[in-house]
Amino acid sequence: MAGNSSRHFPVLVLGGGTAGISVAARLRRADASLGIGIVEPSENHFYQPLWTLVGGGVFPSEASRRRERDFIPQGVEWVRDRVVQILPAEKTVVIAGGERLTYDWLVVALGIQIDWGGIPGLKESVGRDGVCSNYSFEHVEYTWKCIRDFGGGTALFTVPNTAVKCGGAPQKIMYLADDAFRRSGVRDRSKIVFASPQKAIFAVEKYRRTLEKVIARKGIDARFRLDLVELRPGSREAVFENLDTKERSTIHYDMIHITPPMSAPDVMKRSELANEHGWCEVDKHTLRHPRFPSVFAIGDAAGLPTSKTGAAVRKQAPVLVANLLAAMGGREPSASYNGYSSCPIVTGYGKMVLAEFDYDGKPCETFPFDQSKERYSMWLLKTQVLPRLYWYGMLRGRL
Repeated sequence: MAGNSSRHFPVLVLGGGTAGISVAARLRRADASLGIGIVEPSENHFYQPLWTLVGGGVFPSEASRRRERDFIPQGVEWVRDRVVQILPAEKTVVIAGGERLTYDWLVVALGIQIDWGGIPGLKESVGRDGVCSNYSFEHVEYTWKCIRDFGGGTALFTVPNTAVKCGGAPQKIMYLADDAFRRSGVRDRSKIVFASPQKAIFAVEKYRRTLEKVIARKGIDARFRLDLVELRPGSREAVFENLDTKERSTIHYDMIHITPPMSAPDVMKRSELANEHGWCEVDKHTLRHPRFPSVFAIGDAAGLPTSKTGAAVRKQAPVLVANLLAAMGGREPSASYNGYSSCPIVTGYGKMVLAEFDYDGKPCETFPFDQSKERYSMWLLKTQVLPRLYWYGMLRGRL
């Protein structure tokens, strides 16, 4: 459809990723008669937490991919197009084909945007000449090639000074690389450098203490308050700015894993729904928009002061659905999200720390043991259990 044509949905979900599918599935389970539409242009759906393990040579990239249509809940209408404009005052969304979609209730689940062009030299270099990144399905297997073929020198791992998907992911691949270098016999002639804009290796103290010991044990050169501002692939140099002194310095690399800068999707930034940082403004407990009460938001696109992870979505989805159904019934939303997020931090092959915490940085652990310790059981959780729970539980609205 194009031109001035339109369709109306009682509930319209923007985004068919983890958050959008989870919400739609839960809504259908709660009320099978509810008219729901999902706007999502992608043919494929990816379980992105697996990409760390793809980059570490544990899984092939195809293990992370499924067909999007297989996870659109039965009875939900898939609008396979891209959102280009959100007009909340008119309760209207415009898609790339020109069609106007109207709604009674809107769920914003547009995810996060990867800004490959945000670092000069990155976009044209990723996937070759020792420049790798786990944040692209097309390039993630090149990370393993870089690690597998590494013959020594400096392996550099970076973190951007922006929000990112899973704040622990940039360091996980580094720990796997360290193990891989030891297995291949090149670690003694290698230097691993971790350059981060943060003040420490992890924000939550309980898990930070463990990770500082991991860094020391592995002999990793961790440098903080450094923001990658330019890549010079010709000379294999990375240019950093010190966030405290504003001074610039360069680090030579033989391989570099870059976590690219990220931001709210451009269509979100342009919308009246956005807060001052471009994310969808929401009440951090009810997930409802404070200025447009017919709008709720979830996941990476939501302006919530917590880590952007799939585990956070798992706790947000039931809260959002309960509050949306309450609002639809004329009641005040009463379900509350406490900021729960989780980061399964792989510290090597067969070892993992499971960090779980809330808005206040207080640990909210699932298991009756100290999750800040490296455990093989948690590695099994990451590699064998969580992918199954994702595909067959979370995306079906059961978890």
